[in-house]
Amino acid sequence: MPTRPVRTFAVALLAALLGALLPATAAQAGTVQGGRLDWGIKSSFQSYVTGPVAKGSFKLKSGAATVGGSLFRFHSANGSYDPDSGTFEASYSGGVTFQGHQKPDGVHELDMTISRPTVKISGGRGTLYVDVSSKAKDSGAVTDQSQVAFATLGVGGINMKGGASPLTLTNLPATLTAEGAKAFAGYYGAGTQLDPVSLSADVKTAPAAAPSPSATAQPSAGAGDAATQAPGAFADAAVDWGVRRTFREYVTGSIGQGKWVLAEGAQDGGALFRFPQGKGSFDGAKGTFDAAFAGTVRFTGAHLDLTLGRMSVKVENGKGVLSADVTTGGQTKNAVPLVEFDAKGLKTEGKLATLTEAPATLTEGGSQAFNAMYKAGTEMDPVSLAVALDSTAQLPALPDLGSTASPAPASASPSTEPAPVAKDAESSDTGLFIALAVAVLVVAGGGAFLAVRKRRTAGASAAGSDPDAAGPANAPTDAPQ
Repeated sequence: MPTRPVRTFAVALLAALLGALLPATAAQAGTVQGGRLDWGIKSSFQSYVTGPVAKGSFKLKSGAATVGGSLFRFHSANGSYDPDSGTFEASYSGGVTFQGHQKPDGVHELDMTISRPTVKISGGRGTLYVDVSSKAKDSGAVTDQSQVAFATLGVGGINMKGGASPLTLTNLPATLTAEGAKAFAGYYGAGTQLDPVSLSADVKTAPAAAPSPSATAQPSAGAGDAATQAPGAFADAAVDWGVRRTFREYVTGSIGQGKWVLAEGAQDGGALFRFPQGKGSFDGAKGTFDAAFAGTVRFTGAHLDLTLGRMSVKVENGKGVLSADVTTGGQTKNAVPLVEFDAKGLKTEGKLATLTEAPATLTEGGSQAFNAMYKAGTEMDPVSLAVALDSTAQLPALPDLGSTASPAPASASPSTEPAPVAKDAESSDTGLFIALAVAVLVVAGGGAFLAVRKRRTAGASAAGSDPDAAGPANAPTDAPQ
């Protein structure tokens, strides 16, 4: 029949179009690895804790930092993202402890820790989960809960499909759930507006599988290191210390108007500085450690120029001292003891010895180094220490803040409409499918026209329609108390 060649041609042309166009729209699911989440929890709660009633404070833990006026920054996102469905899940590291209403015996009536925030978005709904340890407001009973569904997130109108890395969401309205209200120790009821959430996440797609090397060709990394290593020696070490949170905020704030610069291998983890390449000796049985580290940090600003370098740490009898060369006013004092810290938690597991966030206080020499800005005995940022006993051991990673900065809101009030994700991708996909649909109509219509013309001389015409799209609904605005 005369129509078969036409149909064959139409099918072949359509297949060619599909082969050329559809692969461009395919998105590969990826792993979330790296990023940050900025959230103030509830600004009025922060003010209450640190104000004249509760007379309390907050402490950061596990690498969390502060940013802006009242935001806490959580780091090192891990999770997954499917650009085809828009399903997103990422868990962030770090925590913050609020304490207030201290009694004469030193116990705090208000004592709550919020950590490991996790964001899950699927099917147009978003939820924020957190680990919570809290003391009930009335009874004082302490509860520890893991991944409480703490708040709902306003993600209506946001297109989560087709987003490219880094994926960024800004000013998501957060509303306390009934479960979250209970975990919040009864300070707020369900439906209370919390501070908005902003986040970023690096999405990495799986690389093409590489051929596995032959088992006989694999080298034995670090083989013989332990046998040849001198007694008391170690392969590598690093000390992490943020100096003092309020000092960092002073330096970069409206008063200090300054900055800090790292050099000679020092690294910035957001809430702490890492001084690497430790060299010295360690005796796990005796609990002694003595090492020097690379790296310098220089703080500059209004009436401020302070450089700390050649860090060293000495531990014995459960106590530690962190020292540094201190340069101020063009003069350097060598090996100044800056802080003393509790080192009883120094422990060895396998081929790694660690001390995590040991409480530290300023020494008299440290007070002088800071030009008496702080008195001796002032609580400083905690000290963390990691020692690789041989070359096969991996030191703990620094906080991973992602490839780009997450936009931070200037205040606790979000915009009336969260910024959509990957709108450009949505537009291009829509245009692509419209073009494909037109191509199909053209092929089908043309084939039918040619087939009919074979049988008749009458012409044919076709009509089309315009697609319409609903605009995104405005998300509710936050109204913190």
